[in-house]
Amino acid sequence: MMTPGAVIAALALALVLLLALGIDKLFGEPRPRLHPVVWMGSYLQACGSVAVRCQPATAFVLGAFAWCLGALVTGALACGLQGLMFSQLARVVSTPGSGPVVIAALLAAITVWLLKCMLSWRMLRSEVQAVEAALQQSLQAGRERLSWLVSRDTTQLSETEVRESAIESLAENLNDSVVAPIFWFVLLGLPGAAVYRFANTADAMWGYRGVYKGQNWEWAGKWAARADDVLSWLPARLTAALIRMVTGGFQMAALRREATKTPSPNSGWPMAGMALALGVCLRKPGAYALNPEGRAPQASDTLLAVNVASKVLLALLACALAAIVLIAFVVKSWQQISL
Repeated sequence: MMTPGAVIAALALALVLLLALGIDKLFGEPRPRLHPVVWMGSYLQACGSVAVRCQPATAFVLGAFAWCLGALVTGALACGLQGLMFSQLARVVSTPGSGPVVIAALLAAITVWLLKCMLSWRMLRSEVQAVEAALQQSLQAGRERLSWLVSRDTTQLSETEVRESAIESLAENLNDSVVAPIFWFVLLGLPGAAVYRFANTADAMWGYRGVYKGQNWEWAGKWAARADDVLSWLPARLTAALIRMVTGGFQMAALRREATKTPSPNSGWPMAGMALALGVCLRKPGAYALNPEGRAPQASDTLLAVNVASKVLLALLACALAAIVLIAFVVKSWQQISL
């Protein structure tokens, strides 16, 4: 049986997750000047602007050092905050009083806000829906709106290619912005979610192969790209498995076959899962075609993809809450055995 300490930790983490998702649903993203991910981006931009101008060996070392330093500081701050929250909650239980309650509530509120900033479902859903709404106005409007969501050149894309890109981005970012942060939160608490978000932001800013916008990121961003590959490996496959679970419309063998077609070791999994679930083909010209036997996506498929992603979030939440309780029980049981 779990002791009160383990129960408090499990309940606290479960409540933090529920409140963070609730805030995301109701309010979306905070203003940029108050957003920790924007702070991470400012740090990465400053470091990257130096590393990218160096020779390959120096660029790699500087990029790796800046990544490690940023991840260490991010994880340490999150770990310190979470530790303070747990200790104050334990004080509230052991010695009830207005002082500890107020401090514990404040620390919990900050933790909730930070976790919310590490994940972003409402904005992702809204941006994908905005692309489809823009497409209904004109192809040019759809291209322009898609450029807010993806880094590729959108100026020559057809209507079908714009819609394919939007659905691909929804599937890929369902992992990056929702599943993976929650996965690492369940395993390691706020530090896990924060370090993952730092790693994913670094990959988004630095993880380009060769020249991007006139700068060669091949070596400066190599560590960031590989770190994100490692941290996203399990969540990406979990995302695909959850898509299959909530739709049940494809075989795992087909998923594995399609997922390996993309250059990335991870992004192909949620994208292939979504393509198979919708019965559509998702292409990136000159790179891959996922589920090539599928039909071209229509406007209704964008809405259907958003609905599938919403179901994935609900299934993930149920699994996460159960996992938090299970992990707390296992950890406490291990501690008792060790004693």
